[in-house]
Amino acid sequence: MSGEWTGAGLPPAAAARIAELRGSGTWSSALSTGEFAGLRAVGFEPVGQVMGSAVYHVGRSGRYWGYHDCLYQSGWFAAGGGYARVALSGAGAPSAGLVEVLDQARRTALDRMTVECSALGGDGVVAAQLTVAPFPAQPNCLEFKVIGTAVRAAGTVRPPRPFTCHLDGQGFAKLVTAGWVPVELLYGMSVGVRHDDYTTRAQTRSWNNTEVSGWSELVQAVRSDARAHLRAQSGRWGGDGVILSAGGLRVWGEPCLRRGGNSEQEDHVAEATLVGTTVARFTAREVPPRTLTVMPLDPERRRRAMRRTATDLR
Repeated sequence: MSGEWTGAGLPPAAAARIAELRGSGTWSSALSTGEFAGLRAVGFEPVGQVMGSAVYHVGRSGRYWGYHDCLYQSGWFAAGGGYARVALSGAGAPSAGLVEVLDQARRTALDRMTVECSALGGDGVVAAQLTVAPFPAQPNCLEFKVIGTAVRAAGTVRPPRPFTCHLDGQGFAKLVTAGWVPVELLYGMSVGVRHDDYTTRAQTRSWNNTEVSGWSELVQAVRSDARAHLRAQSGRWGGDGVILSAGGLRVWGEPCLRRGGNSEQEDHVAEATLVGTTVARFTAREVPPRTLTVMPLDPERRRRAMRRTATDLR
């Protein structure tokens, strides 16, 4: 292929790989024997391994420090009497911009994987594994990568768009058998920042066993916000619920931006992530009721019924 890729459609290397797969007449997957058998049992066949990736540069300098503003106002005359609040991405804090760019990276990687699935004639992707990692030699860049196996239904009914899910072949088969179908792989995220105020510093330096109330508030807030972010995405394509796959929490310290980077004034940043699949119910065609066959148990009545049947056959 010649010319520079504009970002639309598949990258040239991916397009060449898909063309080679379609021309070979064979398929590849990372499915186990049990997963393959489970797919076949519910009327699906693998059509090939698919993937999507996107590398995004996250603006600002350092470790995204510009997004980690705690919004703390010092002084007893400030709101809350000097007690620090959690600056939460879901509540419009500066970290909302970071969550937004990472969500866009996830959607871009998933979209590229579903384009590959459609190019192979697939109806959806099972066993999709989503990873997020720093791009080598570039600390301000992150790569979102998702890899799975594209599958196709044996029937004539096609979904309006390919589904994506983290469920393996056996889990997918159980889901379909129970009357549910996967819709979309989701990535919920929240970033919260809290200033280490006087109360927090006093609790961490205490000789007694005591709860650090500010940090408890921080981790509870980001976990709750990540769930809200995941839930908000679940209804985008008609999902009825979410099956969780994995969750993570990272907490680290940052010099407080509002104190000019003074090491004596510190914030703590918490980042919560949740990965799951939104699912929807489906209604199968109703089976007409079977006719109930009644046989008389009395021997004499049974002989009379058999004689009538023999007479009718003549």
